[in-house]
Amino acid sequence: MIDFVYKSSYDVSDLRQIVKLLRGEGGCPWDREQTHESIRREFIEEVYEAVEAIDEKSPEHLREELGDVLLQVVFHADMEEDAGRFDLDGVADGVCKKLILRHPHVFGDVTVADSAQVLQNWDQIKRAEKHRDTLAADLDSVAKSLPALWRAEKIQKKAIKAGVLENGTEEALAAAETALENARLALTREDGEEKALGELLFACVRLARLRKLDPEALLNAASDDFIAGVARQGL
Repeated sequence: MIDFVYKSSYDVSDLRQIVKLLRGEGGCPWDREQTHESIRREFIEEVYEAVEAIDEKSPEHLREELGDVLLQVVFHADMEEDAGRFDLDGVADGVCKKLILRHPHVFGDVTVADSAQVLQNWDQIKRAEKHRDTLAADLDSVAKSLPALWRAEKIQKKAIKAGVLENGTEEALAAAETALENARLALTREDGEEKALGELLFACVRLARLRKLDPEALLNAASDDFIAGVARQGL
């Protein structure tokens, strides 16, 4: 039996202790075997489940799913603490310093007119902080682990801010038409089809972004419509 005091209510410090017990001697064999890589997918899945709770507008479900996300954070931090590199307090320290640095209008003497200027300042501070001196470096900083549609959307937003991508509907439609024709030709020739289809998807994301629509949500809705159509056929 492990040395643990049961309570009617627990807090974050208790969560840290429980994770340590699970990963320690006499704890859970499964928890002790895990690495950052082995539970990487679980981390992603927990975040998506939290997002689903947000979409459901369910506070009870959201509380549960945020707990699962928090568990992932504590679990990964505990692994790093065992390795002697950092701990959960180090994680909190880093994000606190980041928030203070990137909110000079709150923690400093900078004046902002609106939230748009807040975001502009945030981007400038972040680029300087990360030493991203070129647009290419800034675009490449968009996480490759993001869903591809969201990554494309974020890259496009940065490119538009930098003035290297047109932000008009006509330009976006023309780009989509060109991408569609290139895809048609590539499929006919059976040559370069992967590149052509990728460019077509990129063009579609551009159109969705112009209409302030989430491309990921649009594709999910289209998938739901397809399933509903199959169901109507009794299949």
